Amino acid sequence: MTTLVHGSDTLTRDALTVLQPGFVGTTAPDWLLRRIGEGLSSVGLFGRNIVTPEQLTALTARLRAERDDVLVAIDEEGGDVTRLEVKQGSSFPGNYALGSVDDVELTRAVARELGRRLAQCGVDLNWAPSADVNSNAENPVIGVRSFGPDPDLVARHTVAYVDGLQGVGVAACTKHFPGHGDTNVDSHDALPRIDVDLATLHARELVPFRAAVAAGTKAVMSAHILLSALDPHRPATLSPQILTGLLRQELGFEGLIVTDGMEMQAVSATYGIERGSVLAIAAGADAICVGGGLCDEDTVLRLRDALVNAVRTGELPEERLADAAARVRALAAWTQAHRARGAGSVPGAAVQEGTAPGADVGLVAARRALRVTRGERPYTPVTSAPYVASFTPVANFAVGDETPWGIAAELERLLPGTETGSYDETTADTALAAAGERRVVAVVRDLHRHPWMIRALDGLLAARPDTVVVEMGLNEAEPRGALHIATHGAARVCGRAAAEAVVGTGA
Repeated sequence: MTTLVHGSDTLTRDALTVLQPGFVGTTAPDWLLRRIGEGLSSVGLFGRNIVTPEQLTALTARLRAERDDVLVAIDEEGGDVTRLEVKQGSSFPGNYALGSVDDVELTRAVARELGRRLAQCGVDLNWAPSADVNSNAENPVIGVRSFGPDPDLVARHTVAYVDGLQGVGVAACTKHFPGHGDTNVDSHDALPRIDVDLATLHARELVPFRAAVAAGTKAVMSAHILLSALDPHRPATLSPQILTGLLRQELGFEGLIVTDGMEMQAVSATYGIERGSVLAIAAGADAICVGGGLCDEDTVLRLRDALVNAVRTGELPEERLADAAARVRALAAWTQAHRARGAGSVPGAAVQEGTAPGADVGLVAARRALRVTRGERPYTPVTSAPYVASFTPVANFAVGDETPWGIAAELERLLPGTETGSYDETTADTALAAAGERRVVAVVRDLHRHPWMIRALDGLLAARPDTVVVEMGLNEAEPRGALHIATHGAARVCGRAAAEAVVGTGA
Protein backbone atom coordinates (compact mmCIF):
# COMPACT_ATOMS: atom_id res chain seq x y z
CA MET A 1 0.00 0.00 0.00
CA THR A 2 1.31 3.45 -0.91
CA THR A 3 1.68 6.29 1.55
CA LEU A 4 -0.87 8.98 0.77
CA VAL A 5 0.38 12.49 0.24
CA HIS A 6 -3.03 13.98 0.99
CA GLY A 7 -5.61 13.13 3.59
CA SER A 8 -8.56 10.87 2.81
CA ASP A 9 -10.91 13.86 2.52
CA THR A 10 -8.75 15.37 -0.22
CA LEU A 11 -8.50 12.04 -1.99
CA THR A 12 -12.25 11.53 -1.92
CA ARG A 13 -12.85 15.07 -3.13
CA ASP A 14 -10.44 14.59 -6.02
CA ALA A 15 -12.19 11.34 -6.97
CA LEU A 16 -15.55 13.15 -7.06
CA THR A 17 -14.04 16.05 -8.97
CA VAL A 18 -13.10 13.93 -11.98
CA LEU A 19 -16.61 12.51 -12.47
CA GLN A 20 -19.14 13.96 -14.93
CA PRO A 21 -22.36 12.10 -14.05
CA GLY A 22 -25.88 12.51 -15.33
CA PHE A 23 -29.17 12.20 -13.49
CA VAL A 24 -32.86 11.65 -14.14
CA GLY A 25 -35.42 14.44 -14.03
CA THR A 26 -35.83 18.11 -14.83
CA THR A 27 -34.86 19.28 -11.35
CA ALA A 28 -31.70 18.44 -9.46
CA PRO A 29 -32.18 15.49 -7.09
CA ASP A 30 -31.08 15.86 -3.48
CA TRP A 31 -28.31 13.29 -3.87
CA LEU A 32 -26.73 15.27 -6.69
CA LEU A 33 -26.79 18.53 -4.74
CA ARG A 34 -25.29 16.76 -1.73
CA ARG A 35 -22.43 15.32 -3.80
CA ILE A 36 -21.74 18.72 -5.38
CA GLY A 37 -21.33 20.05 -1.87
CA GLU A 38 -18.84 17.25 -1.17
CA GLY A 39 -16.68 17.99 -4.20
CA LEU A 40 -18.43 16.82 -7.36
CA SER A 41 -17.34 19.42 -9.92
CA SER A 42 -19.26 18.51 -13.08
CA VAL A 43 -22.76 17.48 -14.12
CA GLY A 44 -23.79 16.16 -17.55
CA LEU A 45 -27.17 17.04 -19.04
CA PHE A 46 -29.17 14.99 -21.52
CA GLY A 47 -32.49 15.36 -23.30
CA ARG A 48 -34.35 13.84 -20.34
CA ASN A 49 -33.28 16.82 -18.22
CA ILE A 50 -34.55 19.60 -20.51
CA VAL A 51 -38.04 20.91 -21.25
CA THR A 52 -37.68 24.64 -21.94
CA PRO A 53 -34.88 27.22 -21.83
CA GLU A 54 -36.48 28.72 -18.73
CA GLN A 55 -36.55 25.36 -16.94
CA LEU A 56 -32.94 24.65 -17.96
CA THR A 57 -31.83 28.05 -16.67
CA ALA A 58 -33.51 27.38 -13.34
CA LEU A 59 -31.87 23.95 -13.17
CA THR A 60 -28.34 25.21 -13.76
CA ALA A 61 -28.91 28.05 -11.29
CA ARG A 62 -29.92 25.51 -8.65
CA LEU A 63 -26.76 23.49 -9.30
CA ARG A 64 -24.63 26.60 -8.90
CA ALA A 65 -26.41 27.57 -5.72
CA GLU A 66 -24.55 24.60 -4.22
CA ARG A 67 -21.27 25.43 -5.91
CA ASP A 68 -20.76 28.44 -8.14
CA ASP A 69 -17.95 26.90 -10.19
CA VAL A 70 -19.63 23.61 -11.08
CA LEU A 71 -19.17 22.66 -14.73
CA VAL A 72 -22.47 22.00 -16.50
CA ALA A 73 -21.87 19.89 -19.61
CA ILE A 74 -24.15 18.86 -22.44
CA ASP A 75 -24.03 16.78 -25.62
CA GLU A 76 -25.37 19.46 -27.98
CA GLU A 77 -23.94 18.96 -31.45
CA GLY A 78 -26.87 20.56 -33.23
CA GLY A 79 -28.25 18.76 -36.25
CA ASP A 80 -29.30 15.19 -35.55
CA VAL A 81 -27.86 15.19 -32.01
CA THR A 82 -29.70 17.75 -29.93
CA ARG A 83 -30.54 17.91 -26.25
CA LEU A 84 -31.73 21.53 -26.10
CA GLU A 85 -34.51 20.73 -28.57
CA VAL A 86 -34.85 17.01 -28.12
CA LYS A 87 -38.64 17.04 -28.54
CA GLN A 88 -38.76 19.49 -31.47
CA GLY A 89 -35.63 18.97 -33.53
CA SER A 90 -32.70 21.35 -33.73
CA SER A 91 -32.75 24.95 -34.93
CA PHE A 92 -29.24 24.38 -36.30
CA PRO A 93 -28.05 22.05 -39.06
CA GLY A 94 -25.33 19.61 -38.10
CA ASN A 95 -21.74 19.24 -39.19
CA TYR A 96 -22.39 17.46 -42.49
CA ALA A 97 -24.61 20.30 -43.68
CA LEU A 98 -22.07 22.90 -42.63
CA GLY A 99 -19.25 20.99 -44.29
CA SER A 100 -21.24 20.72 -47.53
CA VAL A 101 -21.55 24.52 -47.64
CA ASP A 102 -17.86 24.86 -46.72
CA ASP A 103 -18.08 28.43 -45.45
CA VAL A 104 -16.07 28.58 -42.25
CA GLU A 105 -17.59 31.93 -41.27
CA LEU A 106 -21.05 30.37 -41.48
CA THR A 107 -19.88 27.45 -39.31
CA ARG A 108 -18.39 29.89 -36.81
CA ALA A 109 -21.63 31.88 -36.70
CA VAL A 110 -23.76 28.77 -36.16
CA ALA A 111 -21.50 27.56 -33.33
CA ARG A 112 -21.47 31.04 -31.82
CA GLU A 113 -25.25 31.30 -31.77
CA LEU A 114 -25.61 27.77 -30.39
CA GLY A 115 -23.02 28.58 -27.73
CA ARG A 116 -24.80 31.82 -26.87
CA ARG A 117 -28.02 29.91 -26.22
CA LEU A 118 -26.19 27.38 -24.08
CA ALA A 119 -24.45 30.09 -22.08
CA GLN A 120 -27.69 31.96 -21.48
CA CYS A 121 -29.12 28.76 -19.98
CA GLY A 122 -26.09 28.28 -17.74
CA VAL A 123 -24.39 25.49 -19.72
CA ASP A 124 -20.64 26.02 -20.10
CA LEU A 125 -19.10 22.81 -21.48
CA ASN A 126 -20.33 21.33 -24.75
CA TRP A 127 -19.27 17.80 -25.74
CA ALA A 128 -18.84 19.02 -29.32
CA PRO A 129 -17.77 19.34 -32.07
CA SER A 130 -17.20 15.98 -33.71
CA ALA A 131 -13.85 16.19 -35.49
CA ASP A 132 -14.13 12.69 -36.93
CA VAL A 133 -13.25 12.31 -40.62
CA ASN A 134 -16.11 10.20 -41.97
CA SER A 135 -13.96 8.19 -44.36
CA ASN A 136 -16.22 5.13 -44.11
CA ALA A 137 -19.67 5.80 -45.61
CA GLU A 138 -20.96 2.66 -43.86
CA ASN A 139 -20.18 4.13 -40.45
CA PRO A 140 -23.30 3.55 -38.31
CA VAL A 141 -22.64 6.13 -35.59
CA ILE A 142 -20.81 9.14 -37.09
CA GLY A 143 -22.22 9.86 -40.57
CA VAL A 144 -23.82 13.31 -40.66
CA ARG A 145 -22.21 14.15 -37.32
CA SER A 146 -18.95 14.63 -39.26
CA PHE A 147 -18.15 17.65 -41.40
CA GLY A 148 -17.22 15.23 -44.17
CA PRO A 149 -14.66 12.75 -45.54
CA ASP A 150 -11.87 15.24 -46.28
CA PRO A 151 -9.38 15.80 -43.40
CA ASP A 152 -8.57 19.39 -44.31
CA LEU A 153 -12.23 20.37 -44.63
CA VAL A 154 -13.00 18.74 -41.28
CA ALA A 155 -10.02 20.52 -39.71
CA ARG A 156 -10.98 24.03 -40.82
CA HIS A 157 -14.60 23.62 -39.75
CA THR A 158 -13.62 22.07 -36.43
CA VAL A 159 -11.48 25.13 -35.73
CA ALA A 160 -14.32 27.46 -36.70
CA TYR A 161 -16.73 25.58 -34.43
CA VAL A 162 -14.32 25.68 -31.50
CA ASP A 163 -13.82 29.42 -32.06
CA GLY A 164 -17.56 30.03 -32.19
CA LEU A 165 -18.35 28.18 -28.98
CA GLN A 166 -15.42 29.44 -26.95
CA GLY A 167 -15.88 33.01 -28.14
CA VAL A 168 -19.05 33.13 -26.04
CA GLY A 169 -17.59 31.38 -23.03
CA VAL A 170 -18.66 27.79 -23.69
CA ALA A 171 -15.79 25.31 -23.59
CA ALA A 172 -15.58 23.08 -26.66
CA CYS A 173 -14.86 19.38 -26.24
CA THR A 174 -13.51 18.15 -29.56
CA LYS A 175 -14.29 14.45 -30.15
CA HIS A 176 -13.84 11.48 -30.63
CA PHE A 177 -10.04 11.29 -30.31
CA PRO A 178 -8.13 9.97 -32.17
CA GLY A 179 -10.93 9.63 -34.76
CA HIS A 180 -14.09 7.50 -35.02
CA GLY A 181 -14.76 8.02 -38.73
CA ASP A 182 -13.39 4.78 -40.20
CA THR A 183 -15.47 2.37 -38.13
CA ASN A 184 -18.34 0.08 -39.05
CA VAL A 185 -19.34 -0.67 -35.46
CA ASP A 186 -21.10 1.63 -32.99
CA SER A 187 -19.05 1.83 -29.77
CA HIS A 188 -22.30 2.03 -27.83
CA ASP A 189 -22.78 -1.62 -28.80
CA ALA A 190 -19.29 -3.12 -29.16
CA LEU A 191 -15.61 -2.23 -29.54
CA PRO A 192 -14.80 -0.83 -33.00
CA ARG A 193 -11.38 -1.53 -34.48
CA ILE A 194 -9.39 0.50 -37.00
CA ASP A 195 -6.53 -1.35 -38.65
CA VAL A 196 -4.70 1.25 -40.72
CA ASP A 197 -1.05 2.22 -40.56
CA LEU A 198 0.41 5.17 -38.69
CA ALA A 199 0.92 7.18 -41.86
CA THR A 200 -2.80 6.97 -42.65
CA LEU A 201 -3.78 7.93 -39.10
CA HIS A 202 -1.55 10.99 -39.18
CA ALA A 203 -2.68 12.04 -42.66
CA ARG A 204 -6.38 11.48 -42.00
CA GLU A 205 -7.72 10.94 -38.45
CA LEU A 206 -5.32 13.21 -36.59
CA VAL A 207 -5.41 16.23 -38.91
CA PRO A 208 -8.54 17.84 -37.37
CA PHE A 209 -7.38 17.14 -33.81
CA ARG A 210 -4.00 18.76 -34.41
CA ALA A 211 -5.86 21.80 -35.73
CA ALA A 212 -8.24 21.87 -32.76
CA VAL A 213 -5.39 21.67 -30.27
CA ALA A 214 -3.59 24.48 -32.07
CA ALA A 215 -6.82 26.52 -31.99
CA GLY A 216 -7.05 26.15 -28.22
CA THR A 217 -9.90 23.71 -27.70
CA LYS A 218 -10.44 23.54 -23.96
CA ALA A 219 -11.29 19.84 -23.92
CA VAL A 220 -10.91 16.70 -26.00
CA MET A 221 -13.10 13.60 -25.71
CA SER A 222 -11.56 10.18 -26.17
CA ALA A 223 -13.06 7.40 -28.28
CA HIS A 224 -13.70 3.83 -27.21
CA ILE A 225 -12.01 2.41 -30.30
CA LEU A 226 -9.03 0.14 -30.82
CA LEU A 227 -6.38 1.50 -33.19
CA SER A 228 -3.94 -1.32 -33.61
CA ALA A 229 -1.13 0.85 -34.98
CA LEU A 230 -1.19 2.97 -31.82
CA ASP A 231 -2.13 0.42 -29.15
CA PRO A 232 -3.09 -3.14 -30.14
CA HIS A 233 -4.35 -4.01 -26.67
CA ARG A 234 -6.49 -1.22 -25.23
CA PRO A 235 -9.08 1.18 -26.64
CA ALA A 236 -8.01 4.81 -26.87
CA THR A 237 -9.83 5.83 -23.69
CA LEU A 238 -7.73 3.39 -21.67
CA SER A 239 -4.45 3.74 -23.55
CA PRO A 240 -1.47 5.65 -22.06
CA GLN A 241 0.18 5.55 -25.50
CA ILE A 242 -2.76 7.40 -27.04
CA LEU A 243 -3.89 9.79 -24.29
CA THR A 244 -0.54 10.64 -22.73
CA GLY A 245 1.95 9.76 -25.44
CA LEU A 246 0.06 11.00 -28.49
CA LEU A 247 -2.39 13.63 -27.26
CA ARG A 248 -0.40 15.15 -24.40
CA GLN A 249 3.19 14.75 -25.50
CA GLU A 250 3.13 14.65 -29.29
CA LEU A 251 0.18 16.98 -29.98
CA GLY A 252 0.94 19.17 -26.96
CA PHE A 253 -2.59 19.30 -25.56
CA GLU A 254 -2.76 20.80 -22.06
CA GLY A 255 -6.52 21.01 -21.56
CA LEU A 256 -9.09 18.60 -20.18
CA ILE A 257 -9.30 15.04 -21.52
CA VAL A 258 -12.86 13.71 -21.13
CA THR A 259 -13.85 10.11 -21.74
CA ASP A 260 -16.79 9.11 -23.86
CA GLY A 261 -19.58 7.50 -21.84
CA MET A 262 -18.05 4.76 -19.70
CA GLU A 263 -21.22 2.68 -19.70
CA MET A 264 -20.92 2.15 -23.46
CA GLN A 265 -20.41 -1.52 -24.28
CA ALA A 266 -17.03 -0.95 -25.92
CA VAL A 267 -15.61 -0.45 -22.40
CA SER A 268 -18.17 -1.67 -19.90
CA ALA A 269 -18.66 -5.11 -21.45
CA THR A 270 -14.94 -5.89 -21.26
CA TYR A 271 -13.58 -3.94 -18.31
CA GLY A 272 -16.62 -2.83 -16.32
CA ILE A 273 -17.18 0.84 -15.54
CA GLU A 274 -15.22 0.84 -12.26
CA ARG A 275 -12.04 -0.71 -13.63
CA GLY A 276 -12.49 1.14 -16.92
CA SER A 277 -12.60 4.46 -15.05
CA VAL A 278 -9.46 3.66 -13.09
CA LEU A 279 -7.61 2.66 -16.25
CA ALA A 280 -8.81 5.81 -18.06
CA ILE A 281 -7.51 8.15 -15.35
CA ALA A 282 -4.25 6.21 -15.18
CA ALA A 283 -3.91 6.46 -18.97
CA GLY A 284 -4.22 10.25 -18.88
CA ALA A 285 -7.94 11.07 -18.90
CA ASP A 286 -9.05 13.81 -16.50
CA ALA A 287 -12.83 13.47 -16.45
CA ILE A 288 -15.06 10.40 -16.51
CA CYS A 289 -18.28 10.86 -18.47
CA VAL A 290 -21.08 8.61 -17.24
CA GLY A 291 -24.80 9.17 -17.19
CA GLY A 292 -26.19 8.55 -20.63
CA GLY A 293 -27.41 5.20 -19.30
CA LEU A 294 -26.25 4.85 -15.70
CA CYS A 295 -27.44 7.99 -13.94
CA ASP A 296 -27.94 7.41 -10.24
CA GLU A 297 -26.14 8.05 -6.97
CA ASP A 298 -24.97 4.46 -6.68
CA THR A 299 -22.99 4.80 -9.93
CA VAL A 300 -21.27 7.95 -8.66
CA LEU A 301 -20.34 6.29 -5.37
CA ARG A 302 -19.08 3.14 -7.10
CA LEU A 303 -16.79 5.17 -9.34
CA ARG A 304 -15.62 7.41 -6.52
CA ASP A 305 -14.75 4.43 -4.36
CA ALA A 306 -13.06 2.61 -7.23
CA LEU A 307 -10.73 5.56 -7.79
CA VAL A 308 -10.00 6.00 -4.09
CA ASN A 309 -9.27 2.30 -3.64
CA ALA A 310 -7.04 2.26 -6.73
CA VAL A 311 -4.91 5.02 -5.19
CA ARG A 312 -4.74 3.24 -1.85
CA THR A 313 -3.62 -0.03 -3.45
CA GLY A 314 -1.06 1.68 -5.65
CA GLU A 315 -2.78 0.88 -8.94
CA LEU A 316 -3.45 4.56 -9.63
CA PRO A 317 -0.80 7.14 -8.69
CA GLU A 318 -2.28 9.74 -6.40
CA GLU A 319 -0.42 12.45 -8.29
CA ARG A 320 -2.23 11.41 -11.51
CA LEU A 321 -5.64 11.70 -9.83
CA ALA A 322 -4.68 15.05 -8.30
CA ASP A 323 -3.49 16.33 -11.68
CA ALA A 324 -6.75 15.24 -13.32
CA ALA A 325 -8.79 17.02 -10.64
CA ALA A 326 -6.68 20.15 -11.04
CA ARG A 327 -7.41 20.22 -14.78
CA VAL A 328 -11.14 19.98 -14.09
CA ARG A 329 -10.91 22.89 -11.67
CA ALA A 330 -8.86 24.93 -14.13
CA LEU A 331 -11.53 24.58 -16.80
CA ALA A 332 -14.22 25.42 -14.25
CA ALA A 333 -12.32 28.59 -13.39
CA TRP A 334 -12.15 29.55 -17.09
CA THR A 335 -15.88 29.11 -17.59
CA GLN A 336 -16.65 30.89 -14.32
CA ALA A 337 -14.60 33.89 -15.45
CA HIS A 338 -16.53 34.02 -18.73
CA ARG A 339 -19.87 33.84 -16.91
CA ALA A 340 -18.79 36.74 -14.73
CA ARG A 341 -18.12 38.78 -17.87
CA GLY A 342 -21.45 37.79 -19.39
CA ALA A 343 -19.80 36.27 -22.46
CA GLY A 344 -22.93 34.36 -23.44
CA SER A 345 -24.83 37.58 -24.07
CA VAL A 346 -22.61 38.48 -27.02
CA PRO A 347 -24.74 38.19 -30.17
CA GLY A 348 -23.76 35.96 -33.07
CA ALA A 349 -21.55 37.45 -35.75
CA ALA A 350 -22.98 38.40 -39.13
CA VAL A 351 -21.73 36.27 -41.99
CA GLN A 352 -23.81 37.64 -44.85
CA GLU A 353 -26.97 39.61 -45.44
CA GLY A 354 -29.76 37.99 -43.45
CA THR A 355 -27.53 36.50 -40.77
CA ALA A 356 -26.87 39.57 -38.67
CA PRO A 357 -27.48 39.36 -34.91
CA GLY A 358 -31.07 38.34 -34.25
CA ALA A 359 -31.58 36.59 -37.60
CA ASP A 360 -32.07 32.82 -37.88
CA VAL A 361 -28.57 31.75 -38.84
CA GLY A 362 -29.51 28.09 -38.46
CA LEU A 363 -32.22 28.30 -41.11
CA VAL A 364 -29.95 30.29 -43.39
CA ALA A 365 -27.34 27.56 -43.08
CA ALA A 366 -29.88 24.78 -43.71
CA ARG A 367 -31.11 26.49 -46.87
CA ARG A 368 -27.57 26.91 -48.15
CA ALA A 369 -26.85 23.23 -47.47
CA LEU A 370 -29.64 21.93 -49.73
CA ARG A 371 -28.62 20.17 -52.93
CA VAL A 372 -31.55 19.89 -55.34
CA THR A 373 -31.42 17.63 -58.41
CA ARG A 374 -34.27 17.66 -60.94
CA GLY A 375 -35.31 14.57 -62.85
CA GLU A 376 -35.53 14.27 -66.63
CA ARG A 377 -39.04 15.72 -66.78
CA PRO A 378 -39.89 19.30 -65.81
CA TYR A 379 -40.66 19.43 -62.11
CA THR A 380 -44.15 20.43 -61.05
CA PRO A 381 -44.10 21.79 -57.50
CA VAL A 382 -46.40 20.16 -54.97
CA THR A 383 -49.31 22.55 -54.46
CA SER A 384 -51.86 20.43 -52.58
CA ALA A 385 -51.49 18.37 -49.42
CA PRO A 386 -49.21 15.40 -50.25
CA TYR A 387 -48.57 12.05 -48.60
CA VAL A 388 -45.19 11.87 -46.87
CA ALA A 389 -43.75 8.35 -46.70
CA SER A 390 -40.87 8.30 -44.23
CA PHE A 391 -38.61 5.25 -44.47
CA THR A 392 -37.18 5.02 -40.98
CA PRO A 393 -33.98 3.16 -40.11
CA VAL A 394 -33.08 2.27 -36.53
CA ALA A 395 -31.58 5.35 -34.86
CA ASN A 396 -28.16 5.05 -33.26
CA PHE A 397 -27.85 5.71 -29.53
CA ALA A 398 -26.22 9.12 -29.92
CA VAL A 399 -29.12 10.42 -32.00
CA GLY A 400 -31.80 8.58 -30.04
CA ASP A 401 -35.39 8.00 -31.04
CA GLU A 402 -36.95 10.88 -29.10
CA THR A 403 -36.15 13.62 -31.58
CA PRO A 404 -38.58 13.95 -34.49
CA TRP A 405 -37.16 14.12 -38.01
CA GLY A 406 -38.47 14.42 -41.54
CA ILE A 407 -40.40 17.11 -43.36
CA ALA A 408 -44.06 16.23 -42.69
CA ALA A 409 -44.54 18.86 -39.98
CA GLU A 410 -42.99 21.56 -42.15
CA LEU A 411 -45.05 20.55 -45.18
CA GLU A 412 -48.18 20.61 -43.02
CA ARG A 413 -47.36 24.20 -42.16
CA LEU A 414 -47.15 25.07 -45.86
CA LEU A 415 -49.83 22.67 -47.14
CA PRO A 416 -52.45 21.96 -44.44
CA GLY A 417 -53.87 18.48 -44.68
CA THR A 418 -50.54 16.79 -45.40
CA GLU A 419 -50.64 13.16 -44.27
CA THR A 420 -47.73 10.99 -43.26
CA GLY A 421 -46.73 7.45 -42.49
CA SER A 422 -43.55 5.94 -41.08
CA TYR A 423 -42.23 2.70 -42.57
CA ASP A 424 -39.51 0.27 -41.64
CA GLU A 425 -38.12 -2.86 -43.24
CA THR A 426 -41.26 -4.88 -42.48
CA THR A 427 -43.83 -2.32 -43.63
CA ALA A 428 -42.13 -0.46 -46.49
CA ASP A 429 -44.26 -2.09 -49.23
CA THR A 430 -47.47 -0.62 -47.82
CA ALA A 431 -46.53 3.01 -48.44
CA LEU A 432 -47.96 3.18 -51.95
CA ALA A 433 -51.38 1.95 -50.92
CA ALA A 434 -51.53 4.43 -48.04
CA ALA A 435 -50.73 7.34 -50.37
CA GLY A 436 -53.80 6.83 -52.53
CA GLU A 437 -54.05 9.53 -55.18
CA ARG A 438 -51.98 12.06 -53.28
CA ARG A 439 -48.62 13.24 -54.53
CA VAL A 440 -45.90 11.32 -52.71
CA VAL A 441 -42.89 12.75 -50.93
CA ALA A 442 -40.53 9.93 -49.91
CA VAL A 443 -38.15 10.74 -47.06
CA VAL A 444 -35.08 8.53 -46.58
CA ARG A 445 -32.05 8.54 -44.31
CA ASP A 446 -28.75 7.02 -45.42
CA LEU A 447 -30.38 5.30 -48.38
CA HIS A 448 -27.07 3.73 -49.47
CA ARG A 449 -26.81 1.75 -46.21
CA HIS A 450 -30.23 0.06 -46.33
CA PRO A 451 -31.07 -2.37 -49.16
CA TRP A 452 -34.67 -2.69 -47.97
CA MET A 453 -35.07 1.08 -48.28
CA ILE A 454 -33.65 1.08 -51.81
CA ARG A 455 -36.06 -1.66 -52.87
CA ALA A 456 -39.05 0.12 -51.39
CA LEU A 457 -38.11 3.44 -52.96
CA ASP A 458 -37.47 1.94 -56.40
CA GLY A 459 -40.86 0.23 -56.30
CA LEU A 460 -42.54 3.45 -55.30
CA LEU A 461 -40.83 5.41 -58.08
CA ALA A 462 -41.75 2.81 -60.68
CA ALA A 463 -45.42 3.25 -59.82
CA ARG A 464 -45.31 6.98 -59.13
CA PRO A 465 -42.51 8.67 -61.12
CA ASP A 466 -43.62 12.13 -59.95
CA THR A 467 -42.51 11.25 -56.40
CA VAL A 468 -40.20 13.69 -54.64
CA VAL A 469 -37.29 12.09 -52.77
CA VAL A 470 -35.73 13.79 -49.75
CA GLU A 471 -32.45 12.31 -48.45
CA MET A 472 -31.79 13.45 -44.86
CA GLY A 473 -28.66 11.39 -44.20
CA LEU A 474 -25.41 10.96 -46.08
CA ASN A 475 -25.88 11.88 -49.74
CA GLU A 476 -24.13 8.80 -51.15
CA ALA A 477 -26.79 7.21 -53.37
CA GLU A 478 -27.58 8.32 -56.93
CA PRO A 479 -30.33 10.97 -57.10
CA ARG A 480 -33.80 9.53 -57.64
CA GLY A 481 -37.25 10.96 -58.20
CA ALA A 482 -38.85 13.84 -60.02
CA LEU A 483 -36.99 16.04 -57.57
CA HIS A 484 -34.18 14.82 -55.33
CA ILE A 485 -33.39 16.97 -52.31
CA ALA A 486 -30.33 16.28 -50.18
CA THR A 487 -30.54 18.12 -46.85
CA HIS A 488 -27.26 16.76 -45.40
CA GLY A 489 -28.91 16.12 -42.04
CA ALA A 490 -32.22 15.62 -40.30
CA ALA A 491 -32.43 18.73 -38.09
CA ARG A 492 -35.80 20.49 -37.96
CA VAL A 493 -34.41 23.42 -39.97
CA CYS A 494 -33.21 20.99 -42.64
CA GLY A 495 -36.79 19.71 -42.90
CA ARG A 496 -38.08 23.23 -43.26
CA ALA A 497 -35.61 24.06 -46.01
CA ALA A 498 -36.57 20.86 -47.85
CA ALA A 499 -40.30 21.59 -47.53
CA GLU A 500 -39.77 24.97 -49.13
CA ALA A 501 -38.05 23.27 -52.07
CA VAL A 502 -40.88 20.73 -52.43
CA VAL A 503 -43.51 23.45 -52.83
CA GLY A 504 -41.28 25.49 -55.11
CA THR A 505 -40.38 28.40 -52.85
CA GLY A 506 -36.84 27.26 -52.14
CA ALA A 507 -35.73 25.21 -55.15
